Amino acid sequence: MSETACRIDVWLWRARFAKTRTLAAAMVERGAVRLTHNGVQTRLDKAARTVHVGDTLVFATGGRLMELIVEGIGERRGPAEEARALYSLRHPFG
Repeated sequence: MSETACRIDVWLWRARFAKTRTLAAAMVERGAVRLTHNGVQTRLDKAARTVHVGDTLVFATGGRLMELIVEGIGERRGPAEEARALYSLRHPFG
């Protein structure tokens, strides 16, 4: 892809919201992830959909609804500190 976009399943895996890409893809395919890109919100249905720097994501993880802003794409699945740099928490629900 590019430095400003990547597949949503890869991004969720790199940001450590899923333990594997397969689990990240399953999360997306069951409609559990909403993406706001250029002011338009959509419920993602395919793991190949792209996420861009500046997009907003809403999804449930660990029993909590998360809303976050994508701050970076990352190059690998690194340590937790590196993963936290990929997003900023916009609003924790519950």
